[in-house]
Amino acid sequence: MGSEQFDVIISGGGPTGMMLASELRLHDVRVLVVERDAEPTTAVRSLGLHPRSVEIMDQRGLLDRFLAAGTRYPGGGRFAGIPSPRPVELDTTHDYILGMPQPVTDRLLAERAAELGADIRCGREVTGFEQDATGVTVELAGGERVRGGWLVGCDGGRSLVRRKLGIGFPGEAATTEWILGEAEATAPADEIAATSERVRATHRGFGIGPSGDGLYRAVVPAASVSEDRTVAPTLEEFRTQLRAYAGTDFGIHAPRSITRFTDATRIAERYRSGRVLLAGDAAHIHPPLGGQGLNLGIQDAFNLGWKLAAEVRGWAPAGLLDSYESERRPAGEEVLTLTRAQSELISPEPGPQAVRRILTELMDIDAVARTLGAKVAGIAVRYDLGDGPELVGRRLRDIPLSSGRLYDHLHDGRGLLLDRTGGLSAAGWTGRVDHLPDAGADLDAPAVLLRPDGHVAWAGSEQTELDERLARWFGPRE
Repeated sequence: MGSEQFDVIISGGGPTGMMLASELRLHDVRVLVVERDAEPTTAVRSLGLHPRSVEIMDQRGLLDRFLAAGTRYPGGGRFAGIPSPRPVELDTTHDYILGMPQPVTDRLLAERAAELGADIRCGREVTGFEQDATGVTVELAGGERVRGGWLVGCDGGRSLVRRKLGIGFPGEAATTEWILGEAEATAPADEIAATSERVRATHRGFGIGPSGDGLYRAVVPAASVSEDRTVAPTLEEFRTQLRAYAGTDFGIHAPRSITRFTDATRIAERYRSGRVLLAGDAAHIHPPLGGQGLNLGIQDAFNLGWKLAAEVRGWAPAGLLDSYESERRPAGEEVLTLTRAQSELISPEPGPQAVRRILTELMDIDAVARTLGAKVAGIAVRYDLGDGPELVGRRLRDIPLSSGRLYDHLHDGRGLLLDRTGGLSAAGWTGRVDHLPDAGADLDAPAVLLRPDGHVAWAGSEQTELDERLARWFGPRE
């Protein structure tokens, strides 16, 4: 049987896979997404997008459709659930959490990938693959084979792609498990709210509250860590644990979804092996404290997409694709550090609670609250892009320009030269980099070169320096 040919095959049709597919299609890369599940999941494992992910949707012209489907909650980065004593302004025009259940996020990203022409096939499970010097042959359940120049594993924490590559996944095994479910409840709303507040005073791993459509979303510690976490908890198991912690099961019934998660914390030893790469949960897992998992995967895809597209299109400079791992693995490590710390701070034990009280006092200091908030929000990331001003390596917030606003000029996934000097040029790279002279007074530098992911690759005023950075990130002159 012959193999179909694609530039990139993505294993996994969750938010990471669909975001990556969209980014690749912006550069006319032939993309196949294969997803094991035949139907979209109804499980609500994530509740929304953090400021950096909201910025990403804005940068690609998707924000209106996300805003229409979500709810904005002020305060874009709360650490371990500790409320700041007063609002802390983060360095973003999107200083809020965009609340929406994960199935909605999944649907919007899948629709975007399909609109751009990605080939999406559900109910197709990857069972194996072989790579050679020119590409990867992927085997699907039932004996079907497809061929791609590259394979990206976006297939979750139990990634088959990662395991077949033999890439180590070091970290800490699960010591605690929680049950998470959405269901109807018969208990009165005020009774549910009062009970949740009472229990959370001593057990911060517990919570229950309305999630829309007449449903309640509840999370409660499980009795033990399951041997097989692929098996969903039963409704009776869920009720039993609610009664154990709250003294009532709130009359929950007719569940829409019940799932489990743990505090297992791991990161892949490497993100690439030859023509196969990892992204999202396939590359890192951690407790959902702070809600960073889905956001981290979207941000992985945003970093990888244009780099892999450059490799496929033949203009990638040496080392560009490897910079995906050198930039995103440290970002993943940072999130693991944050979630480990937050896991300690929700423990009911006296020691962690003492640290929590001290940190709560420290949050009175604006610099502390702003630093932790920016980390959780995903806007504190600075890639090591070499020497230069402090701005280099950071993403640039949306700013007004002489022609509209910055993020309106990033929809196509190209580089962008913002030039206040009026004397610089990107003439040798016009197919990959747009040039905006007279950028406007809000730009805090004479000129900056933005990569397609919105991070600053260079800031300055000298053409020779600019040419060097253009070649480094956008390849040789055309």
